Amino acid sequence: MSDSLFSLEGKVAVVTGALGLIGREHCKALAEAGATVIVTDLDESSCEKFSAELSEKSIGIGVNITEKESVIRLKEKILDAFGKIDILVNNAAINDQFENPKATAELSKFENYPVELFRKSLDVNVTGTFLCCQVLGAEMAKLGKGSIINIASTYGMNGPDQSIYIRPDGSQPFFKPPAYSASKGAVIAFTKFLSAYWGKSGVRVNTLTPGGVENGQDEFFIGNYSRKTQLGRMAQPTDYRGALVFLASDASSYMTGANLVVDGGWTAW
Repeated sequence: MSDSLFSLEGKVAVVTGALGLIGREHCKALAEAGATVIVTDLDESSCEKFSAELSEKSIGIGVNITEKESVIRLKEKILDAFGKIDILVNNAAINDQFENPKATAELSKFENYPVELFRKSLDVNVTGTFLCCQVLGAEMAKLGKGSIINIASTYGMNGPDQSIYIRPDGSQPFFKPPAYSASKGAVIAFTKFLSAYWGKSGVRVNTLTPGGVENGQDEFFIGNYSRKTQLGRMAQPTDYRGALVFLASDASSYMTGANLVVDGGWTAW
């Protein structure tokens, strides 16, 4: 198989939530495959700094994906600089942060979960994805080509196993809240809607569903998670690079409306 199938030379790729743990790896993978990467997140100066580390042709732009006018300004800057958008990676998302750590165990329970947090997660994880597809994806449809990759989660497919958050002493400091599952499940469904809508326009829309990434969690949690995973470990941040480039490139030219699950076997039991 020719390496040219996976080449992104001449392509312009936008990554939202680019300053996060996996977002940075998405940017690196696209840049290494030859793409011009538009690094987007809330902090423009940090986006500019990181983009300079990727390549001379990459740029950083600050954006609030929950505000349509902000996404429109992002589009205009990209078109002014490069004239097109070839790839969109909707990676931006939030996990719940509770103001009082001591109250986390109670507030993260479904019975007590604040509706304000539910709405906030839907706004970023779902509405943000919708707006970026509507504004940026429409430019792809005009050109008759492009690849949109929506990042979901195994918790958008399967219900969270709350037992993996139980400490060795039997206490449970945290319950995985409902908003993350609901919002990531919506992303998977939205992908199917959009692939059907834009199929004749030449825009491919797929979901990449990652598993949990090891990132300094408590040892008990890493152990609990790893035992539920067929490969016996959590993911490393670099484990999704190949899948992302595959979905962005011509190597997946006949693939749309699909959910590519890369989770070490978590959902395959």
